[in-house]
Amino acid sequence: MPRIRGASIEEHHEMVWADLDEAIRGLLAERDYDSITMGHIAGRAGLARNTLYNYAGDKSALVLALTERAGRPAVERVTAIAERSTDPATERMREIIEVVLEAFTDQTLQLMFRPGSGAPKGPGSPFHAIVVEVENVVRDGIARAEFRDVDDIHLAVELLSGVMRAGAERIGRDPHALEPTVREASEIILGSLTSHSA
Repeated sequence: MPRIRGASIEEHHEMVWADLDEAIRGLLAERDYDSITMGHIAGRAGLARNTLYNYAGDKSALVLALTERAGRPAVERVTAIAERSTDPATERMREIIEVVLEAFTDQTLQLMFRPGSGAPKGPGSPFHAIVVEVENVVRDGIARAEFRDVDDIHLAVELLSGVMRAGAERIGRDPHALEPTVREASEIILGSLTSHSA
């Protein structure tokens, strides 16, 4: 039986996940994603290959699990921002845009955009909770007449998420583009939502 690190099984698993995250980041700095195998990841993380399969059945499942873990702080921050119901919806939306795009400076989160990454869309997506919170902020903005009336909020947010994805991919190619990308994404998204009478 493998030796357990940490004071508990949970702590041991957290340490292994941290090792896996570090392993994939290191490997991505050295080689192309497609050339990385589960064997490479296991070796870099100091795990036996069969032990790695206890954490993920294949590279796509591993990438999905790592992106979910890497995205948790952004999900928590967005939830906290969205819940500040006394703040103007435009202010909360601007902050959410910045938090989400800033999160994508993380190389692990960029993996979810890779073809075949296994990252699902919709309720199974690591960022579904963010979509739900953005929809709530849009509803609140409409109720306060900060945003124009939108017939299909889910569709509008889904379309606007295309702006965020393009911004996230741009930041992935050039992390120094964060500030101008946040500025432009905010203008496009808020410009499309803002009430003409506001």
